[in-house]
Amino acid sequence: MEKAKQSADRLFLLLFGILVIFGLIMLASASAPIGYAKFGDTYFFIKKQILFGFLPGVFLFLVLGNIRYGLLQRFGGLIYLFSLIILSLVFIPGVGLIINGSRSWAQVFGLSFQPSEFIKLALIIFLAKLLAESKDLKDWKNGLLPIFSMIMPAVLLIVAQPDVGTLSILIVIIFGMLFLADIPRVYLAGMGLLAVVAFIGLLVIAPYRVQRLTTFLHPELDPQGQGYQINQAYLAVGSGGIWGLGLGHSRQKFQYLPEVQADSIFAVVAEEMGLLITSSLVFLIAFLGLRGLKIAKGAPDQFGRLLGAGIMIWFVWQSFLNIGTIIGLLPLTGVPLPFISHGGSAMLIGLASIGIMANISKHSKVN
Repeated sequence: MEKAKQSADRLFLLLFGILVIFGLIMLASASAPIGYAKFGDTYFFIKKQILFGFLPGVFLFLVLGNIRYGLLQRFGGLIYLFSLIILSLVFIPGVGLIINGSRSWAQVFGLSFQPSEFIKLALIIFLAKLLAESKDLKDWKNGLLPIFSMIMPAVLLIVAQPDVGTLSILIVIIFGMLFLADIPRVYLAGMGLLAVVAFIGLLVIAPYRVQRLTTFLHPELDPQGQGYQINQAYLAVGSGGIWGLGLGHSRQKFQYLPEVQADSIFAVVAEEMGLLITSSLVFLIAFLGLRGLKIAKGAPDQFGRLLGAGIMIWFVWQSFLNIGTIIGLLPLTGVPLPFISHGGSAMLIGLASIGIMANISKHSKVN
């Protein structure tokens, strides 16, 4: 690895900083009514976000931004194994929490967290390591099959929860990294076909997923049931107009819109900030993604290129997956909006990931 530059990519960090500050402001606004109604504290959720997500996340950002990112390649297997153990906690009685029919949360010593957030980054690190160290990715039996056998436990544990939103993120990350690793396209096509068959199987064994898909296509048919959340989101987005109602003036956040502090927060952003600011947010996410991919492309080694690309694929896809569900382009999945939705685990791992990107940018040739 070549000698690092003096500093990380300043444009990338500046734009990222704007996103984080904007997210904290919007979370404080969106979560105030539900925080007061449930806990008697309008600042309950923003305080949790800062205490358990932002502050420890900044620490990880600084650490991972200043160590040699090559260490992640060396310890990638241990990081992945540890994340699998953490992910398995959700299946232990008394530790795993069932919320909305999914075992996506664990509680240890009174602290709840979402293990799936850890596995996203761990899988990216481990898969980048495997692909970078593989001697022949065109050899299915000796090259790709061993790699798939090692990453499948993460996928299967997510399926078992079940968490379709996180599963879609992992699948997109895996396909994106395999594509950039330049494996034969025929293998990608075959895996894509298997993924479609598996998705159909998930629909067949769980009828409620078919109902969600039907609601996505015709939300007006059940406005007080399955279609309630998306219809309320439409009201919020439409009420914002071009200029918005103003910061703090959302109506839907007063317990009309479910999960207002989490996966529905984009609707409040649209209602309060309006089309212009909301569009600017979408462009900011897209530009961050492009800048991050450019940083990854300029990395001095294959591990750095795949690691950086995997992180940005994750960030962009999850962002647009959340936004797409709120504006009716995709079925509801319960996926949070990175750096804006409430979630200490997501903020913590998100900041750690951006620290890695900052580290890569110190070595990257970015014009």
